[in-house]
Amino acid sequence: MTIRRPGAALACLLAFPAAAADREASLVFVGDIMVAERPGELIARGVDPFQPFAPLLASHDLRIGNLECVVATGGTALAKPYTFRADPGVLPVLKRHFDAMSLANNHSGDFGKAAFAEQLDLMRGAGLAGFGGGRNATEAHAPLVVERNGLRIALLGYLEFKPRSFEADATRPGVAWSGEDEQVIEDIVAARTVHHADIVIPFMHWGWEEEAQPSPRLRAFARRMIDAGADMVVGGHPHVTQGAEVYRGKPIVYSLGNFLFNGFETEATTTGWVLSLRVGPDGVRSWRTHVARLDADGVPHPAPAVASPCGRAGDGEVRQCTGAP
Repeated sequence: MTIRRPGAALACLLAFPAAAADREASLVFVGDIMVAERPGELIARGVDPFQPFAPLLASHDLRIGNLECVVATGGTALAKPYTFRADPGVLPVLKRHFDAMSLANNHSGDFGKAAFAEQLDLMRGAGLAGFGGGRNATEAHAPLVVERNGLRIALLGYLEFKPRSFEADATRPGVAWSGEDEQVIEDIVAARTVHHADIVIPFMHWGWEEEAQPSPRLRAFARRMIDAGADMVVGGHPHVTQGAEVYRGKPIVYSLGNFLFNGFETEATTTGWVLSLRVGPDGVRSWRTHVARLDADGVPHPAPAVASPCGRAGDGEVRQCTGAP
């Protein structure tokens, strides 16, 4: 992994060999991954909680999730209802199944700035890329640029949920904050014009927990991001799925829900979507979601008979698909 600094901007570039003639790549996004508590205990015992979805994840060129905890040994729990800290021993399992993790969420700072900085070092040592967080605001807002099959894919991550104290500033580590809409728009434009990305995808951590539908503010902001040049907008945080739409031919998936997360009991909070898509120089060519059902340990299992949103370029609409991963 190399860090490039064109001018004042900063991007992390993951380079891989040989461009394919058609320049098409497959991506997969999953929702909240919490590897403390019960999932962390399973990993410590040698159980791989991602195994039920391993074939689907492995079939994609680029695999992305939201790391809904801090991975560290130090720090002190903040005064908030839930704080999650995972043992560094989880990182090899995460690395086995994922290429990049969004750090922009409301649990990355649960044990303070020092623990978050420790996580950055641990992830770097494990070879697991992160985005949406960094040692300062410049790093946190920089896109992770990943090369696959001749395509430059830029991933941006943002938190739009309290506490804002997790935000990175000029000198302190933290996450990228999306409450400042203009900064997000500037980041999207820069991903294309400065970092020369073919594909730009913001991964948002937004909305209120267990709301079935996105708010008008989220809908309007998602459309504004696409107007600025995003090829797709993907969201999470509410612990439930929130539907999808197509705007100007580009998909918006408002919330993927939970993927690996214990402590939930309702059907809505134990149902998540795994988002699979194919992209080319022309943008998102096709996309579909696969349903995940979480068991009592928070482990996801495929539910291929359950329909969930899908679409393809030119449709201009959202359909419902079923089928085995």
